[in-house]
Amino acid sequence: MRFSLLTSLLLPLVAVSVSASNVIDLDDGNFSKIVGGAKGSLVEFFAPWCGHCKNLAPVWEELADSYASASNVQIAKIDADGVGKQSGQQFGVKGYPTLKWFPAGSLTPEDYTGGRDLASLTAFVTEKTGVKSKVKAPPPSATLELTVQNFDKIALDDTKNVIVAFTAPWCGHCKSLKPIYEAVAKDFATEENVVVALMDADEAANKPIANRYGVRSYPTIKVRKSEDYQPESYDLGRTEGLFLDFLNGKAGTHRTTGGALSDLAGKVLALDTLASDFFASTTSSAAELLAQAETLGATLGGDAKNTSVKYYLKVMSKIAEKGTEAEKWLTKEQGRLAKLLSSPALAPTKTDEIKIKLNILSSFVTKKAAGAFEAVKEEVQDAWGGVKQEL
Repeated sequence: MRFSLLTSLLLPLVAVSVSASNVIDLDDGNFSKIVGGAKGSLVEFFAPWCGHCKNLAPVWEELADSYASASNVQIAKIDADGVGKQSGQQFGVKGYPTLKWFPAGSLTPEDYTGGRDLASLTAFVTEKTGVKSKVKAPPPSATLELTVQNFDKIALDDTKNVIVAFTAPWCGHCKSLKPIYEAVAKDFATEENVVVALMDADEAANKPIANRYGVRSYPTIKVRKSEDYQPESYDLGRTEGLFLDFLNGKAGTHRTTGGALSDLAGKVLALDTLASDFFASTTSSAAELLAQAETLGATLGGDAKNTSVKYYLKVMSKIAEKGTEAEKWLTKEQGRLAKLLSSPALAPTKTDEIKIKLNILSSFVTKKAAGAFEAVKEEVQDAWGGVKQEL
């Protein structure tokens, strides 16, 4: 009897604690009374049977918790296939979940088309209201999320090399791919002509895009090289290294695992040949080589190549100016740049710039080092010849 009485007293408390939520529940009757008032409202139009809505639910709860004490923000949801069907129709809801932002004092919404992770959602609310989330959000994803609204603008940009993974939230292989794909996106984060993106191809609004590209299973990965209209399927292994090799080949980039540049970045083969001959040249031939390099440099197009060309010419001029002190200057300059490169505070773009300079400097010392080796080799051979004669 005592147990039954205690249970009957506790059960309501348990129910209250379990059902407590900072997400405001809306319906057709209370929608206009709550939304459009003194607070800005981010509203999820959902359907109870929708898998994507179920996946979003815990994130939506976290979002509401993070703004629970805000005086001008509220996070709400409405069953647009049930008690909120009329509201869903009023605001043009065609698929689930649909997210809309209603500014304070207005029932004219703005569609939310960003990512559905906590970081993206809190960033959006903060942008609209100036109110910062009380929950520390994880860093934003390096992988760009595509939707039906932004797909053509981004994926069909003729100036970009774009790789798109068409995924589904429930797909096990997609979940396994996600951390690898995120690492690849980070590797190419500073490459302006490479876009690493994904799309939830199982979402109703996005399915016309998926159908356009023949997506029948998940994940399906497509790559579109700049200036090529039709994409090609990526059918290689799903490791960071294989993705890097493939994208480097398509985009002409030189990224390595972890995002650093390879030893080939910034090099211009034709100028490498002249650079390697520079140390061995006489004063007159050095001037001739520099003139050749300037002529050759003028024929090379593209901003990236021009930056490299300018540095090749700068180094050649410096070597010619230093004369017999050139080798000492080159060694000192390599050391200075290597020290800068080791700094953890260096910005990514600056890191790339210094790595390219070091790569170019290595072209000048290659033949010099080879010549020194040959000289030592000849000395050893001569010495060994003398020893054999004595024997």
